[in-house]
Amino acid sequence: MAATPMAATPMAATPADERLRRWRLVLGGEADGTGCTLRGRDAAMDGALAALYRGAPEEGARPARGGRRSAGLGGSAPQVARWLGDIRRYFPSTVVQLMQQDAITRLGLERLLLEPEMLEAVEPDVHLVGTLLSLKHALPETTRESARAVVGKVVADLERRLADRTRATVGGALDRSARVNRPRHRDIDWDRTIRANLRNYLPEHGTVVPERLVGYARAQRAVRKDVILCVDQSGSMAPSVVHSAVFGAVLSSMRSLDTRLVVFDTSVVDLTEQLTDPVDVLFATQLGGGTDINRALAYCQSRITRPSETVVVLISDLYEGGIRDGMLRRVAAMKAAGVQFIALLALSDEGAPAYDHAHAAALAALGAPAFACTPDAFPEIMAAAIEKRPIPRHLTAGGTGEGADRGE
Repeated sequence: MAATPMAATPMAATPADERLRRWRLVLGGEADGTGCTLRGRDAAMDGALAALYRGAPEEGARPARGGRRSAGLGGSAPQVARWLGDIRRYFPSTVVQLMQQDAITRLGLERLLLEPEMLEAVEPDVHLVGTLLSLKHALPETTRESARAVVGKVVADLERRLADRTRATVGGALDRSARVNRPRHRDIDWDRTIRANLRNYLPEHGTVVPERLVGYARAQRAVRKDVILCVDQSGSMAPSVVHSAVFGAVLSSMRSLDTRLVVFDTSVVDLTEQLTDPVDVLFATQLGGGTDINRALAYCQSRITRPSETVVVLISDLYEGGIRDGMLRRVAAMKAAGVQFIALLALSDEGAPAYDHAHAAALAALGAPAFACTPDAFPEIMAAAIEKRPIPRHLTAGGTGEGADRGE
């Protein structure tokens, strides 16, 4: 069913007329029992919806689910580019992005994204970036710069939304994790010092005698925490790969962190040297293929030099194609050595992901919480891991989450 458009309605329209109009736009002409006639802008909107959601499929187009008739967009890039311009004119950007996704999945329009004029007409979003990255080896020379510009725009938008909050949240966690009990006066954390000394309250003087001072370590140039992002780059994880590249670049810009980004399918690639530019990271990934989590964790484990100061974040749907028992043994060994280990089933805004429930439960039994994570929640999860405190329960929805409340 198409998204309900939010166009302006005539001043004289009654609530009943507006309901009929909306039902007519949602149902389309083939199911028109509303008796509502569309004119002007509404008719144009209906045409844009009908081109995608009604009509006979074009030759070479991917059939819709269940064999239903699916489309009338035509096979040429200019025609599709005009349609993309129409939907951007009539619908809000969130609806445009949804319709673009539907056009790609319902009609098999990936080949048209190889045309420069198509890339200039699309509304850039994370899903489009995933599609472009899966097609990158097929991109002709004339399209590569346009594709890179689309990816760059999405990355820049994500960085603007997420970077400052991530640095502030994770930076605060690093400061708190470096508390000392003999701080200099200007480094005293007075709130925690008072709470730590409440038993020494003198009511006759209305004050607390601070026998023990709690404070922050002074800012240091030395690396205080090591972070390893281990990211599944199988095709289903495309939005997570995009967000991981952005977060990896942000974390690597913080001097107190030593950040490593590892991507894997059946092979393992270390992209740490490219973290200064998340666009370069994304074009170095290879979306698709199988999954060997055990092999990826073996590589990450070999790079750990300070287990008690290391956070490993596995971002995967846990559909393991390698050695399951080996994967679990590696997680158990890292946990026993003092590594903070978290499994994110997804790092995206897509809601509850598909994942291997048995593997998620096995990780949870080891004290490694496994749950989906939105980009907005990621900074707080990293802060909790750095401080070695429980991950808040409200952040562990969409997975097992066991172990989070215990701070494991």
